[in-house]
Amino acid sequence: MEGNLSVVLHAAGDLRLENRPIPEPGPNDVLLRMHSVGICGSDVHYWQHGRIGDYVLKKPMVLGHEAAGQVVKVGSEVRHLKPGDRVAIEPGVPRDMDEFFKNGRYNLSPTIFFCATPPDDGNLCRFYTHNANFCYKLPDNVTFEEGALIEPLSVGIHACRRAGVTLGSTMFICGAGPIGLVCLLVAKAMGASQVVMSDLSADRLQKAKELGADYAMQVQKESAAVLAQRVKGLLGRQPDITIECTGAESCIQTAIYATRSGGVVVLVGLGKEMVNIPLLDAAVREVDLRGVFRYCNTWPMAISMLASQKVNVKPLVTHRFPLEQALDAFETTRRGLGVKVMVKCDRNDQSP
Repeated sequence: MEGNLSVVLHAAGDLRLENRPIPEPGPNDVLLRMHSVGICGSDVHYWQHGRIGDYVLKKPMVLGHEAAGQVVKVGSEVRHLKPGDRVAIEPGVPRDMDEFFKNGRYNLSPTIFFCATPPDDGNLCRFYTHNANFCYKLPDNVTFEEGALIEPLSVGIHACRRAGVTLGSTMFICGAGPIGLVCLLVAKAMGASQVVMSDLSADRLQKAKELGADYAMQVQKESAAVLAQRVKGLLGRQPDITIECTGAESCIQTAIYATRSGGVVVLVGLGKEMVNIPLLDAAVREVDLRGVFRYCNTWPMAISMLASQKVNVKPLVTHRFPLEQALDAFETTRRGLGVKVMVKCDRNDQSP
């Protein structure tokens, strides 16, 4: 078996390709030959800054958490998977059966293992072990790349569930990056009738239109109140739901002003710890503010969406690099080129 080439972050700005030992699966784990791993904005943030909030890099860490691969070896207690199975990986695994696990909200557990979040290694490598219960078998008509994109797609599913998207919902989505786009795809699949997308970038808004956005609103230097009026003008009414995917203070303000009284604002984007928002406006109009932290219980739904072709994530992948060129892949993502950059980890199979 060949070596385990891995993308390892040693410190802020210090990203290296290096060989690591091939791990052995524990009793409840599987050893995977990684195939496709997407690069996320959080991976780039760790590379540039060495931390995200309270999660601080203190030792070398393998990056990557949007992933799919093939089972090579199974642990002694694993019954539902076998060598050769193609799987998508859910990167967050509860360490304890705590109250959050029991309530079905394991993403909120304070002790959760999460790929490429200090101190846990990710899966941007040739070989990787993961808890078998958080590896989901892919149907034959779902590609490895689609399997890797289930991770960002799950953010969209969780956000739309938290928002209560249903048949006929009118929506405003702030930010047409990868997460905003998956929120759009899921919202449309769940029955949203009209969706306004906003962004600074005309190219990203063009991609949003291609993926089903009804209106694309390019943001200029305007106040939050003015932008909210623009949204109302496009829809002919204030939206029922706003999903905020940027984390920018001005966008959160716009989201609150734009949403109809009694509506819902879901906060997906993470920005500064403290922001100024029109809380009184939200309170007196009974606009609900709901947080989102990753996802939970979403992989089965995502796989069904992809297998039935109700959702098409393939257009999100705009760049591909072999694992040996992972540093170039990171630079491409850092520069904001395209939508989703995919790293192909199996040198014998570079297919989607």
